[in-house]
Amino acid sequence: MAKARLKVPKKAKKGDIITVKSLISHPMETGQRKDKKGNKIPRKIINNVVCNYNGKKVLESNWAPAISANPYLAFNLRASESGTVEVIWTDDDGSKTTQSAKITVS
Repeated sequence: MAKARLKVPKKAKKGDIITVKSLISHPMETGQRKDKKGNKIPRKIINNVVCNYNGKKVLESNWAPAISANPYLAFNLRASESGTVEVIWTDDDGSKTTQSAKITVS
């Protein structure tokens, strides 16, 4: 299973634009490389990333093999209410890695 990190400000004023940053430790194997014995290394990539803010989808991104290993994602979001920011990474095999962080909006 991949390891994920998610960083959002702990506090923001209502209407502020905040930056959501995430990093996931993942090999992002394209399926085109070979190991030392000449065998193909099976494809294993993150193909979908979704971000929810208090349960509402605010970002969805479909990824392809060209994304580097250990991908980093950053995007801006308008802070409208206190709650939870959640990022879900979905792998080729359907496995999901989820990370969430709380934000207080005043």
